[in-house]
Amino acid sequence: QVRLVESGGGSVQAGGSLRLSCAASGFTPSRYCMAWFRQAPGKEREGVAAVDSDDTTRTPNSVKGRFTISRDNAKKTLYLQMNSLKPEDTAMYYCAAVSGGYCSLRRYDYDYWGQGTQVTVSS
Repeated sequence: QVRLVESGGGSVQAGGSLRLSCAASGFTPSRYCMAWFRQAPGKEREGVAAVDSDDTTRTPNSVKGRFTISRDNAKKTLYLQMNSLKPEDTAMYYCAAVSGGYCSLRRYDYDYWGQGTQVTVSS
């Protein structure tokens, strides 16, 4: 059974940093696309970073240069390092996974989801 559990969220002031973790079980993460999404109240869920099975990463312009996705296959853990945080980064952050090669940033391409971890950035 695939399971994804996020941790590392919290409250931080603008300009600060956080590192989110996503512990995976029930599958082999190295063979999956894995990604981070976020959803703010009243907004659509949006992809903020994805990593392919060959470790190619992609991020949207809104977080490029500030957010970095990485994975530790031995620990079956996905990470999201977030630097220079802004109040508009405030959202629930979700880990997602799907079997396959190319990883998009579209939510409907992903089959498995964690429960989320809250990130709040104050000005």
